[in-house]
Amino acid sequence: MRFIVGILIVFGAVFGGYAGVGGHFEVLWQPFEFIIILGAAIGAFVIGNTGPVIKGTLGVFGTMMKGPKYNKAAYVELLGMQFSLYKLVQSKGILALEQHIENPHESTLFSRFPTFAKNHHAVEFVCDYLRMVTLGSNNVHELEALMDEELETHHQERHRIVGAVQALADGTPALGIVAAVLGVIHTMGAISEPPEVLGHMIGGALVGTFFGVFVAYGFFAPFAQSLGNIYEAESKYFLSLKVGLLAHIGGQVPVMAVEFARKALLSEDRPSFAEIDEATSNLPAST
Repeated sequence: MRFIVGILIVFGAVFGGYAGVGGHFEVLWQPFEFIIILGAAIGAFVIGNTGPVIKGTLGVFGTMMKGPKYNKAAYVELLGMQFSLYKLVQSKGILALEQHIENPHESTLFSRFPTFAKNHHAVEFVCDYLRMVTLGSNNVHELEALMDEELETHHQERHRIVGAVQALADGTPALGIVAAVLGVIHTMGAISEPPEVLGHMIGGALVGTFFGVFVAYGFFAPFAQSLGNIYEAESKYFLSLKVGLLAHIGGQVPVMAVEFARKALLSEDRPSFAEIDEATSNLPAST
């Protein structure tokens, strides 16, 4: 909803203001200027990016419309999942995890936390590192270094898409100038026409500059910023997982490992200690 509201405000402010000063909308309809600008922008986008980035960018509009999927409720669930996991190890030993981490899609523990269970990367992250622990790797510093490397790689994959969209924002104003120059060249070929005809042609040429700047700063740049914010929220979700896992592996009791994980979250979405205490006290015993 916020995404749609923002788009409506941009359109309303720009075209409402133009109409308010008596602007003529028919002059703004210059389809070939739009083809030059957007076509060149798409071509440059294809040249400058790899296949996975292009494919990933095609799906970002749905991501932006939905907004961050990690809110306080998702974090309460995440911390509750970690508490159940660590409590199971405390009560039944590390080998009790095998049935859950080897077949996570059939895990009765993970299935109680649907937001987490649907996040393939998060489930894989938890299962991979707990599997290492069951196989005897319990050096906290080595595991932390490996986690950091994996999360940095994931961060880079996400921010390649942000960078691609930002490059569109950076390039379209210049492409608008290209379209405007071509319009002026076309106008120079009709210099003998009467002033009213020349005025219309010059106005049409200037639409290229307007359109390039409009889509760059009204849409592409905000799109890149919105994606960056969404991916930053996602990175905090994984940071909480990392901190909680390391605290558990380092020997902290479940309630303290979860508290470590809670502290890694942004204050605006971070559940209070009392909220987590209430949520975890109502969890059924894990098997």
